[in-house]
Amino acid sequence: MTQRTVLFVSDQTGVTAETLGHSLLSQFDSVVFSQMTVPFVDTVDKARRVAETIDRIAAEEGMRPIVITSFVQDEVRATLLKCNGLVLDLFAAFLGPLEAELESQSSHTLGRAHGMVDATSYDLRIEATNYAMAADDGHAMRDYGKADVILVGVSRSGKTPTCLYLALQYGIFAANYPLAEEDLETNDMPESLAPHRAKLYGLTIEPARLRQIRLERRSQGRYATAQQINFELRAAQALFKRFHIPYVDTTHSSIEEIASTILNETGLERRVRA
Repeated sequence: MTQRTVLFVSDQTGVTAETLGHSLLSQFDSVVFSQMTVPFVDTVDKARRVAETIDRIAAEEGMRPIVITSFVQDEVRATLLKCNGLVLDLFAAFLGPLEAELESQSSHTLGRAHGMVDATSYDLRIEATNYAMAADDGHAMRDYGKADVILVGVSRSGKTPTCLYLALQYGIFAANYPLAEEDLETNDMPESLAPHRAKLYGLTIEPARLRQIRLERRSQGRYATAQQINFELRAAQALFKRFHIPYVDTTHSSIEEIASTILNETGLERRVRA
């Protein structure tokens, strides 16, 4: 397979360049990418040093690196454009056409995308994240009234990371409840969940994938046996169907995809925009 070096370079956190860059690179299955992120390149001097690093990599590897950037400042971008790399700048590609369409000049202000320009939205995301951590794994059930959504599913089906993503990205108050063996044996709604039935959303997963995850966490006892896993998943799905709880299979989906599916199917409004 071909190997190429990729740098995500930004005058802020690098999240924008990484996010779109990863989406672009994922389309090339035959290439192995060695990736590095260089954030806070916000002066011409810093850009010049990064350009020197790119030139050195190009000389050592005999191929120019791919450089995906998101620079607001034109002079910093211009400095990096002189390097011996394929520079793909996201802001340069889109700001120009937007300025023409809107008949307005962009502010070229640093930190607008991921900074604290809107302190209220930032505080809401932090509050939602704190709630997700406090209400993780069946804790703080007395506070379920504050939840926008309560994820239910067997252990290791993806509940915790999905709750945290919903909170941090969108300000959604998400709790989660693990379906224990005693819950599944009764095939009845857990008493603590019954008053919040309208907020429930289920997660399931393929048995082979769940067994792989559980073996990595705890290989001893029944927890990771195929028999136990098959029982739990069958019982959980039966519970979802009996009480008309919508659910999604997380086996082949990223956290981002799972979260988007939940928002789309429940109609929950994003309190803040990622």
